[in-house]
Amino acid sequence: MLKNQQQIIADLQQKLAEQQHVLVSQQREILEQQRKMYEQMDLIKVQYGMLFDTVKQMSFQSLQEDIQNYFESHLHGLQNQVRNHLQKSYSVHKVEVDAKVTNVGESLLDCGLCESDEFCNFQKTPSQCEKCTLCPAGFFQIAECSANSDRICQDRDECTESPSICGERIKCLNTPGGFRCLGITEKDAALGMCGEEHFFNKEMQECQACLKCEDGMVAVPCSTVSDTVCSAASENKLSESWAASIVLPSVKSGISQVYSGLNLEIKGKLPCDILSTDESSLVFKQHGLLWTDLNFAVKHNCRNFLQLSLKLNGSEEDYELSGVRIEQPEGKYFQSTSLSSVAEVEPSQTLSVYLRSPNQFCNQSKDLNIYDLNTPLSLFWLSHDTGAVALSAQMSTAMHYQTNYRPTFKIISVSDPYMLSLSHDGRAIKFTETGVVKFVFHQALYSMGHTCVREGFSLISYINRNGTNRELMNVFKSGVNYRDTSISASGATKVGAGDLVSFEILSPAQCNVRYFGDSSGISMFSLIWIPSGVSTAISATVSVTGLPTGAVRNKLLDFTQVSSNEKQIQLVSSGQLAQKYFIFTEKGVASIAFNLKLIHSCNVLKVTLNQLTMDHMQPTAVAQQIGGQMPEGSIWTSVSLRASFEVHNGTLVSVSLDCVRGRINQITHEHGTSISILWISS
Repeated sequence: MLKNQQQIIADLQQKLAEQQHVLVSQQREILEQQRKMYEQMDLIKVQYGMLFDTVKQMSFQSLQEDIQNYFESHLHGLQNQVRNHLQKSYSVHKVEVDAKVTNVGESLLDCGLCESDEFCNFQKTPSQCEKCTLCPAGFFQIAECSANSDRICQDRDECTESPSICGERIKCLNTPGGFRCLGITEKDAALGMCGEEHFFNKEMQECQACLKCEDGMVAVPCSTVSDTVCSAASENKLSESWAASIVLPSVKSGISQVYSGLNLEIKGKLPCDILSTDESSLVFKQHGLLWTDLNFAVKHNCRNFLQLSLKLNGSEEDYELSGVRIEQPEGKYFQSTSLSSVAEVEPSQTLSVYLRSPNQFCNQSKDLNIYDLNTPLSLFWLSHDTGAVALSAQMSTAMHYQTNYRPTFKIISVSDPYMLSLSHDGRAIKFTETGVVKFVFHQALYSMGHTCVREGFSLISYINRNGTNRELMNVFKSGVNYRDTSISASGATKVGAGDLVSFEILSPAQCNVRYFGDSSGISMFSLIWIPSGVSTAISATVSVTGLPTGAVRNKLLDFTQVSSNEKQIQLVSSGQLAQKYFIFTEKGVASIAFNLKLIHSCNVLKVTLNQLTMDHMQPTAVAQQIGGQMPEGSIWTSVSLRASFEVHNGTLVSVSLDCVRGRINQITHEHGTSISILWISS
């Protein structure tokens, strides 16, 4: 009895296997017919294109209409046939067959477990899981992707959906993924004849639907004559850095007019996932928060100041993120400045470096020379996944002061008002939670008086914790007499809940100063707050012992750490590199701000940020800044350097000085010289 039942089961298994084989054979025949149908459609489309070009040259309107009607009927017929075959194929896929039988061999219709965005492709031998097809631009979905069948898409008939899409007197012909307006020219298309979410394909001479990027990762948006360009997503990437060089545009280009303003050319060093370069601007590909640093040195004899700005081009108009004024010099020597900014960026927005003069004399001057620094432009980008918050504020009003000035702020943008806010008097920024802050302060001013030149200005930043003020940093700026200039400070520090950050500018007695407050970006305060779980910061000053003096050539500075030790950044404390190098112990992005106050007689003073890695035994320059000759009548002068770059476990950084033709006489080790280092996880 048992043997008879086993024999019956074996016969049933054999018949089931034969049925499975027949079903697979039928499916393959249907798929082959589909392929032939598509080939016929492609052939007809090519023939139609050739005939249409001939008709367009002959300009026989009646013949065009006959050909259009002929091919429209044939294309619709072929599309209906393909749709019927697809539906048959889809029904075949839906046949439920229990392929898990024993003693018959491996199942023909079993892929195992596929992912949620995959289907089992029976056409392959053996069957295998494949990604579900995405409907291309100009098509819509008529059947979802399932475990046993791919997604089915159908061409969208724009001519039927929008009968007046080509106008009242122009015939519309539907094409796969787009449509053709008979007689339309490229000039008409450039005026937007194809309508919204379409562009004019020059090669096919027809309107095509704009590509839809996955997850909205748009590198270049769709225009009237070009398709969307999508960018690759940076999965799980929290931060990224990038650097570039800048140069004056060539005179041959005809745009070298400093008076009306010009964009400096940006020369990118390496490709980057978050942006692309377009000669005079950066084009962003992703949403996020952006910190930009620019080291700039110029020699000019313009009869007024030069204004250097970072401009963000959005959907409406250019917006100056920040700017500094480089004063009119008393002689022909290099002047340097550092400029930083914060912005929340979106795909297709652009960033440019803008230089201008308020009068026309600078255009007649042939002595406008930008010093060729090592990677003067650098930036870091933060994903919104970090939880970082950006804030920008401007000085509320213009003020006249003779001694000390404490600016009041007016917030113009903040990505999370709960995390960052103003104090009750508007003179400080208050933090709601513990974290790490990277900030920059720019103040434009006009000063009068010889004591302004002799003693200069000091910009002090404070952190107030539990009602007690503590000095964060002190930055020095040489003074001017009857001149416009700017003073700037940038740094990083850890903050606690309830802490406040404020600023104060100290000027000499009998020095009349006007502090500007407007929306042009020349008097701005910006910061990024980052959760301490993905970032940290330390600060240090130069050591009292071992300060370089005399004829200094490429000498490393010794530092003394003034903040607490951090796991990710440490000042080397033993060996040959002790006190000279900072070491990173985790991969990420570093952002450094260095300020130097000194007395010297150098023709050019070079400050270089060096990097030492396990792959290179010799240090390489990450960034550079220079200082020119001491301003006449000044006791002290200053040089600042800012840069952002990628670091790894074991990366070492240092700062070196090089005095060209002259001596370094004194470096202050307390107020005016400092370094702050921010680290962010990648």
